[in-house]
Amino acid sequence: MGNIIVLAILGAVFYYIFKSYNRYTSYSQEAFKNFSVSYESLKSSDLGLFVALVAKVAKADGHVDALEAQLVGAMFDDISKVFPEPAKTKDILKRIFNEEKENLANTQQIAEALANATKRNPAQQEQFMGFLIQLAFADGEVSHGEEEVLASIAEALAFDPNKYHAIFDQFEQMMKNVQPKATIEDAYKVLGVSKNDDMDTIKKAYRKLVRQYHPDIIKSQNKGEEYMKEATQKTQEINQAYEMIKKARG
Repeated sequence: MGNIIVLAILGAVFYYIFKSYNRYTSYSQEAFKNFSVSYESLKSSDLGLFVALVAKVAKADGHVDALEAQLVGAMFDDISKVFPEPAKTKDILKRIFNEEKENLANTQQIAEALANATKRNPAQQEQFMGFLIQLAFADGEVSHGEEEVLASIAEALAFDPNKYHAIFDQFEQMMKNVQPKATIEDAYKVLGVSKNDDMDTIKKAYRKLVRQYHPDIIKSQNKGEEYMKEATQKTQEINQAYEMIKKARG
């Protein structure tokens, strides 16, 4: 599947993720103002356990795709904002991710720990499971390894099979329906660059725009659906433009 379709799917992923987060208000600076940030405390928290499972899914096919890395990086930024010492928090989340992506053997154990930590909040479990399924689709297809990891996590969470397949099927359908529309000329305009600019300049412009328009999962809790939809559409447009330019330049 081509990069354009993958990126369009990623845009849809962003929208679904941030729409889901809008239903939950538990993750705020106020909620975590007294949290003592350390490797141990974060790793055992529900968000730390979730990051560990994100690592399992991202590496389940043998490598972390560039698009998966972008999505995960944005997640680190958003999660770290609600904790005291955001920079320290982000570094610890990265450490957890990098450690856990190399060890698939403890996937069920971590999923069971997350199930126990969130057993009184099935909506939160659905949110987490939905994100993991969406992440598996970020590189364009779900591998056998990713399916196995997702199934192991869903089993540990006692996640409703009907809901699982509904989310999974939704993304499969999106992949079939996406139709790329932009031209290479449009791509340069979207990024605000010239066809005469080198790739370093274009990459810097791309990264700046992604940061500018990235839909923040924390801010989205207090915004309407239109905010998330517009931010997601812009992010999709920026990603699509960048990939088109890279492909055109070989």
